[in-house]
Amino acid sequence: MSIDRVDLNLLVYLDALLKERNVTKAAHQLGLSQPAMSNGLRRLREVFEDPLLIRTSDGMTPTERALGLQSTIREVLATIDKAIQPQAAFDALTSTRVFRIMASDYSEPTLIPPLVERLRQEAPGISLDIMTPSDVDFYDVEQGKVDLVINRFDSMPQSFHQKILWRDQFICLMNRNNPMAEDFTLESYLKAHHIWVNKTGMGAGVGMNPKDVQRRGWVDDALAELGKTRNIRVFTRHYQAAIQLANQKDLIVTLPRKATLQTMNNNDLVMLDPPFPIPEMTLTMAWSPLLQHNPAHRWIRGLITEVAREIDEA
Repeated sequence: MSIDRVDLNLLVYLDALLKERNVTKAAHQLGLSQPAMSNGLRRLREVFEDPLLIRTSDGMTPTERALGLQSTIREVLATIDKAIQPQAAFDALTSTRVFRIMASDYSEPTLIPPLVERLRQEAPGISLDIMTPSDVDFYDVEQGKVDLVINRFDSMPQSFHQKILWRDQFICLMNRNNPMAEDFTLESYLKAHHIWVNKTGMGAGVGMNPKDVQRRGWVDDALAELGKTRNIRVFTRHYQAAIQLANQKDLIVTLPRKATLQTMNNNDLVMLDPPFPIPEMTLTMAWSPLLQHNPAHRWIRGLITEVAREIDEA
């Protein structure tokens, strides 16, 4: 007989019968009527093709087949009981779990350092494996091989869960001695030499061309709305490299404000509002539905949300 045709409640009945060796007592233990337990015993005999319990002068005596089943039945029921119990609470203080997080070059220097600081205080045994967008694809995330992806996404599988961590405004960063710093207009902006910094998405990157305006992203899309283009001299996927290049006196980079947090004490750089409107960018955290209810995963998502809120409110 196939297991899909067997009522697994019968295993509970058999366990009680083998413990009590009495139909009435077994029924009382399970909160059943005596006729219901008798009917259960009849069905058990059909399943196992064995009498299982036989009435003797000593009461209901298990057959050899029943005695052979007893330990197996108890192991199966114990396993099922363990499986259906609520998951144990996650103890961050003693955990040694590794969380694999894909963080964009924008989010890594802004979000990860304060996150690590909190982890050292609250969960010193936890490790982070920080990946770049080129290391990961959506299949890895869907399968739960990567715990979280933190980036700005143009599109995402509908099954993914996601949470907005913050929204950021764009600013222009340049050397204090850049002539444009004293005459910052849309006209001077368009004449300047620019550093493009962006990422085309998850997976392997694609090369850029100064004449290609189709995949440039937020800043150039905003300029296109005005019928304008800018003069790009350097394409990079790394915000920190772009900030370093902005130290040169004839280059300018337009990037999200929070990417410049580490430059606040650099007196050689000035930060100015763009001379045209650029829609704000959104930093999003996303994860697989397979991990939605995992206690450890819920904990790390909550911690990241707290850290992001503190950064956003600073």
